[in-house]
Amino acid sequence: MPRMKSTPLKSLIFLVATAACLATPLLDCEAQESASPATAQIISRAQTFLSTLDETQRGKVVYEFNDSAQRKRWSNLPTSFVPRGGLRLGDLTKEQRDAAQAVLAAALSPRGYEKMMQIVEGDEFLKKNDRGGGPGGRGPGGPGGPGPSGPGPAPGGPGAGPGGPPPGGRGGPGGAPMFGHDEYYISFMGQPSATKPWIIQYGGHHLAINVTLVGEQSTLAPSHTGSQPARYEVEGKTVRPLGRETDKAQALLTSLDETQRKQAVLGVAMHDLVLGPGRDGQTIQPEGVKGASLTDKQREMLLDLAGEWIGILPDATAKAKMEETRKSLAETWFAWSGPVDQPGAAYFRIQGPTVLIEYAPQRLGGDPANHIHTIYRDPTNDYGAKWVKP
Repeated sequence: MPRMKSTPLKSLIFLVATAACLATPLLDCEAQESASPATAQIISRAQTFLSTLDETQRGKVVYEFNDSAQRKRWSNLPTSFVPRGGLRLGDLTKEQRDAAQAVLAAALSPRGYEKMMQIVEGDEFLKKNDRGGGPGGRGPGGPGGPGPSGPGPAPGGPGAGPGGPPPGGRGGPGGAPMFGHDEYYISFMGQPSATKPWIIQYGGHHLAINVTLVGEQSTLAPSHTGSQPARYEVEGKTVRPLGRETDKAQALLTSLDETQRKQAVLGVAMHDLVLGPGRDGQTIQPEGVKGASLTDKQREMLLDLAGEWIGILPDATAKAKMEETRKSLAETWFAWSGPVDQPGAAYFRIQGPTVLIEYAPQRLGGDPANHIHTIYRDPTNDYGAKWVKP
């Protein structure tokens, strides 16, 4: 083991990471001494997880970084309709499952991890209570329809919904389960590394997390967060996985004056995400009210709203991305489609040079505010594109 010249905390994390790496066959065991404690912890937990697996399981969970097929397998739909690669959480032992969750906890902020777990628990609630109005949430007439922003997801594509679920939440091919915390998958693209690019993928119904790590840099783009139901109760406590997003967007809209609101509110009805799953590499024309037309306070509100997605990643990474986004707020647009006085029932979009966020309530099966799809992208850096050499 190389001689370490580092702080005690960093040394401890390095020792744990090295031990896990050496215990796991076929891992890239390059020295990780130069990594920050936060990065070393992510690598350590990923290697610990891999060390709990047998050879067959490791063969299923690790893909090549440039595996284009695996990169496209994320979706908002249940895994029985859009199969995922990797390992199903319900097929793991408790030790393996805990180790997998520990990877996610290290790669995300505490608030981001809590949001992910609330989405998963919402899916378990959906399974037990048989509510929701369909796994894809496709509204009447199809999602969005053609408009100035372009069409919604193509029928039958990754973002399309096949209709309402049958009783008990078992409606996939062959009666496979559709909902619940067992129906989430984890995979890696590339080996955990302090220097080489790799991706942590985690997702299932209404959740698709893609964390690309390149050295000390990481990005969440592209990732899908959704919620169905958008509000549920656990032990007498109301849980709203996307509640802050909903409330902050409504507050920003309310702050707009008449001229600003006329610019922000679109003349077309949006029923689903425009750049959701299956739309990698596509672009849309900015619409709505431009940041340059907002007051200083409104621009801060817009940045704070975007921070609900950016802040899913750890604080240091999120802070850097927030500063990047702040510098281009004048060139960032805010658009709204739908009712202006029903919180959570309207589509909105944030679009800037390095950020694209959509929030899309689903209109099939009752209250649209109770079934939400959202997408986070970076048009310059999906899957770490600007950090990875072609």
